[in-house]
Amino acid sequence: MRPVLFHWRGFPVHSYPAMLYVGLIAGVVVGNIAAHAMGLNAVRVYVATILLIVPGIVGARLLHVIAHWKSYSRNPRRIWDRAEGGSAMYGGLPPALLLAVPVLHLLRLPFAAFWDLGILSMLTGMIFARMGCLLNGCCSGRPSDVWFSVNLPNHLGEWRDRIPSQALESVWAAMLLVVAILLRPRMPFPGALFLFVCCLYPAGRLVLETFREHEEGSTRFTLYHAISLTIMVAAVAALSAKWLR
Repeated sequence: MRPVLFHWRGFPVHSYPAMLYVGLIAGVVVGNIAAHAMGLNAVRVYVATILLIVPGIVGARLLHVIAHWKSYSRNPRRIWDRAEGGSAMYGGLPPALLLAVPVLHLLRLPFAAFWDLGILSMLTGMIFARMGCLLNGCCSGRPSDVWFSVNLPNHLGEWRDRIPSQALESVWAAMLLVVAILLRPRMPFPGALFLFVCCLYPAGRLVLETFREHEEGSTRFTLYHAISLTIMVAAVAALSAKWLR
């Protein structure tokens, strides 16, 4: 729709990376506010967040590439093209969680409490990142004539009436962010908010994933469906085990 957001001194500023960076900044700000509200050291939280952002971005990009390998295999240079859109939050979570163990230990931050505020930062960043996808045309919705369809392009520039899946995912992240902020003071134990969101977000993604346009020949049950189910089951099990203890 608008792959290049604007030009600055003759250089194109691409929509997806621009919105991704805005989302990262907004996420850091939200995390800082949450750190003060939760009584955590805001400076240490800031340092930990910055350190964990890089592996998170790399993992999110790699999962997106893996899920769309048929497209990227024809031109591998696109994998790290900064103008390219596309990332999957699911891919960023495992490396960030693993590296958080030593990082949070060195910074003397509680693991569970950190991820309670970390999930707020992630949801904030996702709101902007998905709008970047909408502007860029990546992660596009499938063609449809439903009443809420919008004339939009896909990553190939093909304009059709489509389900605005990127906007729907952005709205879902925003709704979860509001719910998480309201419920945070009522959570029974540190880490409960993170697990709670890990139950709800994949549940929504199971529905929203069906709205996306998939590569020709791919099955309706996608890699993201499988990951959503896995995370949701694991989060429900962990939340139940901790709550009933």
